[in-house]
Amino acid sequence: MTELATLGGGCFWCTEAVFSRVKGVVKVEPGYAGGWVPNPTYEQVCSDTTGHAEVVQIEFDPNVITYRELLEIFFEIHDPTTKDRQGNDVGSQYRSIILYHNEQQRRIALEVIDELNRTRFNGRIVTEVVPYTAFYRAEDYHFRFYDRNKDYPYCRYVISPKVKKLMEHFPSMVKMRES
Repeated sequence: MTELATLGGGCFWCTEAVFSRVKGVVKVEPGYAGGWVPNPTYEQVCSDTTGHAEVVQIEFDPNVITYRELLEIFFEIHDPTTKDRQGNDVGSQYRSIILYHNEQQRRIALEVIDELNRTRFNGRIVTEVVPYTAFYRAEDYHFRFYDRNKDYPYCRYVISPKVKKLMEHFPSMVKMRES
């Protein structure tokens, strides 16, 4: 039986590229969550008027990877200390957000944040932890963006280092890739 995790750590092209390479992840879909406008478009979300964040919805096998392990990767690949920003991507759609699906996910998210605030981030984590209400799938051209556009400058300079960080920090959690 699989479970869902919904996470926003800046641009969903980045988070999708990373989590699609993690063992136990069955499916990763980029989309929008955390706002109040139903069925938003990319343009609407980028206008900063819908309240949505760019997120990925991750279907995972908890027998292979735990929710806590997903969060450990999540906090390694983005900056959870900047409000409404990841690098040059600025706006509330790029905020750090965890949308929990049940009480256990909420508890684990708060525990991980508390641990990281004490051990690594000096209490500076601004990641929102909010109940999941809805996920709106992104437009098709956002899916597998990194894998289809590795030579695109944003992919080379922003996404590739995040994928490399996954490979270096979590080598045992990386799926074997076809050549």
